[in-house]
Amino acid sequence: MIVTFNTENVQMPDIDQGRITQWVRDVAASYDKNVGQINYVFVDDERILEVNRQFLGHDYYTDIITFDYTEGRYISGDLYISLDTIRTNAQQLAVPYERELHRVIIHGVLHLCGINDKGPGEREIMEACEDKALEILNE
Repeated sequence: MIVTFNTENVQMPDIDQGRITQWVRDVAASYDKNVGQINYVFVDDERILEVNRQFLGHDYYTDIITFDYTEGRYISGDLYISLDTIRTNAQQLAVPYERELHRVIIHGVLHLCGINDKGPGEREIMEACEDKALEILNE
């Protein structure tokens, strides 16, 4: 099990990497999954836009892009997270920055566990899963 935390064009957010790693493992286990290799890459808006254009053909900003390399029960992936978009979303939603950051950090893991958010009714399921995962972190 390897969880790494990297940055491009931004400073590392103030997170407890050991605690986040254990949390990711606990959430994955709650879906009967094991953690293979997960690489978090914290970036700015310009980099997330570049990744979105280059790999997905999308021309817009987003909070997270998840590249899924999961095999069987072992979840693995590269998770690009825009700290700029997280800050903007936290302000618009009137939630603490740290909570929004944690929500996005686990959002990518939930995708790796097989939870989707694009189809009918899936967004509500994803939000419920995020809330449940945030409760695990705050226990």
